[in-house]
Amino acid sequence: MRFAKSQIFTAHFNFYRMNHQDIDTRSFKEKLEEDAYVLLDVRTEDEYNAGHLTGSMNIDFYSHNFETDIDELDKRMKYLVYCRSGNRSRQAMYLMRDLGFEEVYNLAGGIISWHDHGFEIVK
Repeated sequence: MRFAKSQIFTAHFNFYRMNHQDIDTRSFKEKLEEDAYVLLDVRTEDEYNAGHLTGSMNIDFYSHNFETDIDELDKRMKYLVYCRSGNRSRQAMYLMRDLGFEEVYNLAGGIISWHDHGFEIVK
């Protein structure tokens, strides 16, 4: 298979403009307040129902359909992802990167850190 130089440049450019990183709780809150992000909780349904961030959608990291459910999301949107401690959401962030999502931020420390900062959690 042969690629034109413009195709290679475009693919290379798009890879480097992708943004996927762990961010601290205050930065996560600032981005959330911009109202330009989709908020994604990757905890279990029971964890989600026990308390979550306002406006979040829930896709269970442990679900057999997790990758399929993630892949069906709009890859052009910007995402803020969290879980309990930041581990599952970090793995979800890297999966989203590999699936072609352009901008995904993980809440380092998860909802535990959010709670420790005194930020709102709803049931």
